[in-house]
Amino acid sequence: MRNLILFLLGITLGSLSLNTLALPEKLPADLVWQTNHSDPVFADPNAQRGGRFRTFVSTFPLTLRLVGPDSNGSFAGYMRANNLSLVGIHPNTLKPIPELATEWAFGTDGHSIYFRLDPEARWSDGTPVTADDYVFGLEFMRSKFILAPWYNNYFSEIITDLVKYDDHTIGIEGATPKPDDEMLFEYSVSPVPKHFHKLDENWVRDYNWRIEPNTGPYIITEIRKGKYVELSRKQDWWANEKRYFKHRYNPDHIRVKLIRDLNIAYQYFRKGELDTFPLLMPRFWHKKAQGDIYEKGYVGKIKFYNDVPQPISGLFLNEDAPPLDDINVRYAIAHALNVDKVINTVLHGDYERLQTAHDGYGDYSNTSIRAREFDLKKAASYLEKAGWDKRGNEGIRVKDGKPLSVRITYYNSGHNDRLVILAQEARKAGIDFQLQLLDMSAAFKQIMENKHQAAWMGWAGGGLSPRYWEFYHSDNAHKSQTNNVTNTDNKILDEKIMAYRTATEKSTRVTLAHELEQMVHDQGSFIPTFKVPYTREAFWRWIRLPASYGTRTSDALFDPLGGSGGLFWIDKDEQQKTLDAKQYGEALPTIMIIDRDWAVAP
Repeated sequence: MRNLILFLLGITLGSLSLNTLALPEKLPADLVWQTNHSDPVFADPNAQRGGRFRTFVSTFPLTLRLVGPDSNGSFAGYMRANNLSLVGIHPNTLKPIPELATEWAFGTDGHSIYFRLDPEARWSDGTPVTADDYVFGLEFMRSKFILAPWYNNYFSEIITDLVKYDDHTIGIEGATPKPDDEMLFEYSVSPVPKHFHKLDENWVRDYNWRIEPNTGPYIITEIRKGKYVELSRKQDWWANEKRYFKHRYNPDHIRVKLIRDLNIAYQYFRKGELDTFPLLMPRFWHKKAQGDIYEKGYVGKIKFYNDVPQPISGLFLNEDAPPLDDINVRYAIAHALNVDKVINTVLHGDYERLQTAHDGYGDYSNTSIRAREFDLKKAASYLEKAGWDKRGNEGIRVKDGKPLSVRITYYNSGHNDRLVILAQEARKAGIDFQLQLLDMSAAFKQIMENKHQAAWMGWAGGGLSPRYWEFYHSDNAHKSQTNNVTNTDNKILDEKIMAYRTATEKSTRVTLAHELEQMVHDQGSFIPTFKVPYTREAFWRWIRLPASYGTRTSDALFDPLGGSGGLFWIDKDEQQKTLDAKQYGEALPTIMIIDRDWAVAP
């Protein structure tokens, strides 16, 4: 899940050309090859294979493509997690572990890296994964035909070269030297099945619903548009017995049902038609997750603390949309948001205030910055500076005969009560928030086409260090299909971003990240709101977890895929026992788990 929003599109480029090869034509003889087969196994050897895991999404995919228009819906997370990387991250130690590559080595120039591919790796159609798929992967990501400018840019400006040395050895060059741990993941290329694709001007249309071969444990086997997508496990998956994949991805089938409304989805869960349900929202944890199915032990609840980068959650103000082009108005809105009241009322004190855009990145996070607090006097002062010094009907400020109104676009009806409180409190400052609830696809379309005023949303956290270029560099401003949804255009910020992007030493990058975070705060176009250092979920008794329940980086315990996912299984005996007990009204031991093993001290 954490990867779903990170792949949203970015800047638009004109014509692209491949870079001149810079890597050596022959594999360097002095490479020191590394691997990792010594970190602890985190799956449970008692896990059982079989069964159908039933879950849901709130929007049906508009395409099965992983790049290009409409490729960032909620179901895309399943497909991306079902494609392995060259190297993964151990979910507890955070060290690199083999995936599609068995070994890796770093070049002496500080910005090249070499990989030995696993000769056993196979696409889902049985075709071997070879170096040719990586060469084609770079060509694919640079192609104008995929209509994906962020990928075009990244795989031209950041990934500058890729060389095949033999069928199972490749070298990748990045633009600038970086610390080894960051380079291993920043300078990575995913394979694209060359035998499947035909790149031309019709690619986007022709491949909209074609099922691309993948390298992960599942393959899409059934699609009923507007109803569900089903994935089935590959019985002969090439990585079944690999150290870090063994005993994972246990259900034979995953059915992802479309249920647009979260409350309706919960009713499906209560009836036993979904196997698990997220309880992160306080109204579900405290109010809805009650009753016989919990008291009689048919359904359990778990609160599991983790240690992961926090999503960038809050209010994104579009600087291209008046009156948000005035920094004083942006500051005033920040001081008019009573985030603490929302936390202490509808959120039951469960969430914490997010202070900056990048929390949970260790040394990179600037913990000295505090979000602007609710202060009506400060809000009034900034509004008066901006010329909004008069009030009209119902106390809303006016200027040149127009009311101070800001449309907030959002896509989760479960946030209605939060936004209603924020709107009520903002009216005290004379600001009128117009709340616009849209379907997720419609909301993203509006935001990505720059037709929003303010967006209430979140971007998933992830990676080893914050990313600033795609969100704040002016190259990505004033155009559609970019991650710079605030349209931040600050030349001084640009210079700092490029210095951070090209810095080679971690200490320098950390210093620049702190300065950048302060500049983002000063820009005032992102207002941080909430962070949640745990996951909370409900599950029917037959869904079993390892003894440790999850890992340090488990942002969802019942994620069937992903780097730390696929750890649960379906216990068929327990399922029959639970269904029999439910039929006859018999009680089973209750399940209420709170695990703080990975909790981060405040």
